[in-house]
Amino acid sequence: MPDGSGPNGPGYDEDFFAWTQYQAEVLRTMPCDDNRFDREHVADEIEDLGRNYRDATRSQVKRILSHLLKLAHSPAAGPRYGWMRSIVDARDALEDQLTATLRQDIETSLPRLFRSARKDAELSLREFRENEAADSLPTECPYTLDQILEEDWYPAPPGEEAS
Repeated sequence: MPDGSGPNGPGYDEDFFAWTQYQAEVLRTMPCDDNRFDREHVADEIEDLGRNYRDATRSQVKRILSHLLKLAHSPAAGPRYGWMRSIVDARDALEDQLTATLRQDIETSLPRLFRSARKDAELSLREFRENEAADSLPTECPYTLDQILEEDWYPAPPGEEAS
């Protein structure tokens, strides 16, 4: 259970994911003599709401990673701006969602998220017969979380130096 910063745990507006996990645990441990209240299922629903929020955040990071890989390894000029537009959209969504707890979750999950994003990028590149680009994808994440989240940061196209 995430630790709260105050006597009532994490704040709803400060860290929604941590708040849902904390509130579900509090609800489960709260004494209740009235068996009409379906405490366990309500706690599960609150917890699931937080997990859905966390999963949406992870999904945005995977989308960014996949497009960063294609930008760095595909020689194709045509789709570059579409990939960049998708990255902008995902970064905007993350700006509204990312809390300290979710940032920590992303840091911990980054190797797994990268593997999934790499598979997506590889399949996308192979779909357009960019086999050399697909073969050149790294096996470990070359990007820091700060780069992934940084507004207007993109890797250099293949054959060019990063600025």
